[in-house]
Amino acid sequence: MQIEVWLYGPLARYADAEQTTHAQRFLEFSTGSKMRDLMERLGIPLEQKGITFVNGDLTDMPGLNADLERELRDGDRVGLFHEKSMWPFQYRNGAGTSPELMQAMQRRGLLYTTLGDRATSEKSKQGGDPSEAV
Repeated sequence: MQIEVWLYGPLARYADAEQTTHAQRFLEFSTGSKMRDLMERLGIPLEQKGITFVNGDLTDMPGLNADLERELRDGDRVGLFHEKSMWPFQYRNGAGTSPELMQAMQRRGLLYTTLGDRATSEKSKQGGDPSEAV
């Protein structure tokens, strides 16, 4: 099966691209392959994996690795952003979100950060004002 992969920001280098802003690759995988297999094939360290989209649906956020067991399907279009990149699409009203990501965000809290300080996430879970935790 063929997967279309878009790599943005510093991740573009994993596609052997000359551009430093983005790169596109078409990769062949066997049926049953997962997002984890795609990451390994490209050689991208998980700690660099940030916002991720599959077919326009938000499937992962930095530090959660919520979609690693997601099974890829023929024709999937995957967009991978570097862990420090932001893309306004994630804030669009009504953006599709995968069930795996929703579960991960419920476990960690919607305001979880990868900066090593979980106070914001914990304050949010307790119903407090997360801005007071910073």
